[in-house]
Amino acid sequence: MKILVINSGSSSIKYKLFDMPSERLILKGTLEHIGEKGSKFADHYSGLKTILEKVDSVEAVGHRVVHGAEKFKKPVQVNRKVIKGIKECCDIAPLHNPANLAGIVACQKLLPGVKQVAVFDTAFHQTLPAHAYIYGLPYDYYKKLQVRKYGFHGTSHEYVAAEASRILKKPLNKLKLISCHLGNGCSITAVDKGRSIDTSMGFTPLEGLVMGTRCGDVDPALVTHIMTKKKIDSRVMECILNKESGLKGISGISNDMRSLEAKAKAGNKRAELAIDIFVYRIRKYIGAYLSVLGGLDALIFTAGIGENQASVRGSICRGLFGYLNKKPKIMVIPTNEELMIARQSYKLIRRG
Repeated sequence: MKILVINSGSSSIKYKLFDMPSERLILKGTLEHIGEKGSKFADHYSGLKTILEKVDSVEAVGHRVVHGAEKFKKPVQVNRKVIKGIKECCDIAPLHNPANLAGIVACQKLLPGVKQVAVFDTAFHQTLPAHAYIYGLPYDYYKKLQVRKYGFHGTSHEYVAAEASRILKKPLNKLKLISCHLGNGCSITAVDKGRSIDTSMGFTPLEGLVMGTRCGDVDPALVTHIMTKKKIDSRVMECILNKESGLKGISGISNDMRSLEAKAKAGNKRAELAIDIFVYRIRKYIGAYLSVLGGLDALIFTAGIGENQASVRGSICRGLFGYLNKKPKIMVIPTNEELMIARQSYKLIRRG
């Protein structure tokens, strides 16, 4: 079965075509600048039309959808009810879900009758216990406004956990794992017996670690304090927290770890400080999740920084488990979210 996996962003479409169940990658690519001035792709429909000119005999489409809230706890075959549910999640994922939905609607028009599956970034974290996902806010905010920790990068965390099980030759339901997805966006997840029991990102991807341009955990009172002092509104503040903070904001140089390492080696103190903060925050979360899990079989690194920056991994791990009698395995596992989406789509369709 040929399954086309689509990751539809606000101005881009990433795609991979797999032959399933062999998992052979047939084709991959990226279209960028969709809908931007001067682009030859006016919208997602025209972009997908171009992609489908390179592809034939697509038998199913798997879509990455960022936010499923509490509505979607597993992959689902797309129908009117599912589209309505994804639309309802747009309020809490305004940057991502509309673009994901645009990809789904375009595929419906271009591939009528072809089965489509929505795979949600948040679904893997729907196993979090209430004491991990409820915030210390009035409980009515959860009941009426859906305010809770959702977590993200779930497809990536689920994929590398399964790969760790395969590599270690141990059943996933016998393992305690911590997976670190470290790229421009960063998150850490505690996985117990194959289930996510805590994760660093929260109601939005802003919570948790210091990231490329996101601040991660801060005192909430800082937000209103800065808004008052700088006389800025909520939209400007949101932009600062998401796009001007993190490694970029601390260093004043870049959100690219490779550039920061080069600058730090050349003696730039702020670049060095940015890296130190990045590493320190990760070590704190690993320590916390080690306590939550009550033991650890493997620590997994994945995504751009996690897979490629050996010096950063070394700084994170140095002396981290010195007090443990049994040291966990340190693993570097390249993530493959598209393959995970293809697997889940194939499994759902085969099940009927």
